Amino acid sequence: MAKSQQTYSKKEKEKAKLKKREEKQKKKDARKADKTPGIEFAYVDYNGNLVDTPPDPSMKVEVEAEDIVLGIPKKEEGDREAFDPVRKGKVSFYDSSKGFGFIIDDENNEKYFTHVSGIIDEITENDSVTFELEKGQRGMNAVKVTKV
Repeated sequence: MAKSQQTYSKKEKEKAKLKKREEKQKKKDARKADKTPGIEFAYVDYNGNLVDTPPDPSMKVEVEAEDIVLGIPKKEEGDREAFDPVRKGKVSFYDSSKGFGFIIDDENNEKYFTHVSGIIDEITENDSVTFELEKGQRGMNAVKVTKV
């Protein structure tokens, strides 16, 4: 005769499944006995707050479909600001033998890398400079660097 394939852990798992089913059925029966509705309603008032009472239909505002704008409105010629790509800053570090340095922007105190290939005038540390930004391999780089 062969041994039963039921092990202790399998028996425990079956007991747990059976117990879970029984608890679920008890909860279901208790909900039926209470006769309380399972779904409660929440309404949104005119200020965007959740309330228990439905909104007053006399306060309803009609909106024409033509008045709804989808997307971003087109810019007018007068709306456009003149963007100046030239920034001002101060050289915080520059090594002429290695050919690179860092410039701190006056507006946002960001530090930008600069290479000798993007420098127009001779610069040294603590010089005030103007520069433009360009996307580099590791972030934004200062190019067209000129001494003020």
